[in-house]
Amino acid sequence: MATTIPRPTAGSSSIASPAATTARTAELRASIDSFMRFFTGMYAELEKAPDVANFAVGNPQELPLPEYVEAVGRHLQPHDKDWFAYKMSEPNAQQVVARSLTELTGLDWEPADVQMTNGGFAAIAVALRTLLEPGDEAIFMSPPWFFYEMLTLAAGGVPVRMKLDPPFCELNLAAIEASITPRTRMVLVNSPHNPSGRVYPLDQLERLGAILEAAEQRHGNPIYLLSDEPYRRILFDGRRFHSPAEVYRRTVITYSYGKQLLAPGMRIGYLTWPPTMPDRERLREDAFVQQCATGFAFPNADLQHAIGDFEPLVIDLEPITPA
Repeated sequence: MATTIPRPTAGSSSIASPAATTARTAELRASIDSFMRFFTGMYAELEKAPDVANFAVGNPQELPLPEYVEAVGRHLQPHDKDWFAYKMSEPNAQQVVARSLTELTGLDWEPADVQMTNGGFAAIAVALRTLLEPGDEAIFMSPPWFFYEMLTLAAGGVPVRMKLDPPFCELNLAAIEASITPRTRMVLVNSPHNPSGRVYPLDQLERLGAILEAAEQRHGNPIYLLSDEPYRRILFDGRRFHSPAEVYRRTVITYSYGKQLLAPGMRIGYLTWPPTMPDRERLREDAFVQQCATGFAFPNADLQHAIGDFEPLVIDLEPITPA
């Protein structure tokens, strides 16, 4: 069942009144309250236990990969006076990402379509601000990552919660189709899904894409599929990941290297879209504007320099066999 999150009615003035500002802050606070209750409650208690491996927010439980530390260390040595100057999306980083996405999807990815960000958090925030106009609806799957709802609200969108049935959390394509309205501009899918681990197969993503294509034709408005993919290299039991970009042209991908490297405090990620995206030229310009408006949401210089060395690295995924 889809649930539209209630939100205050915007005023007619182009300048927000103190009351409107207070209402907006209260709206965002309500969205984050459940996370803060968890973070200051159960999570804080687990952190005090020395023998507990606390995976609740993806923080590391052991030292980082030596190869990662070495890669970052090598690129801390400046090559010129601008080595640590302000960076936007560095061409070398864009090329590394484009090559990896071409290998993943079989599509001829353009480096210019890669927008480097300071982590997946920023990538999602910039994507939402780029794709949504005030009042646009964004469908997201629940249980979700903590901040989808809050970031949608911050972008002026209307979050629509689509409940997944545990424990398998399969996409309910019929329910998604029924929840699409003339105001729907986005469906947000996270695969492998956090927290269930569900990996959505290509045929299911293809059917979802067909639903969105039909809804576009029906309502006369574009509908984007935001594919949040930070766990796509964390796979077990021989499973294979597919991005919806392979089958749906209006896919926007967000990614974070924090998961594959278990280094979430080293903030680098990206948002991007495939060469099949119809309005890619507009998105390049609009995403850049929103990166600046979101607080210069670009990664640190050293991480962009080092990305070619650490992009192939992944934490050890071999199961631990009890002695």
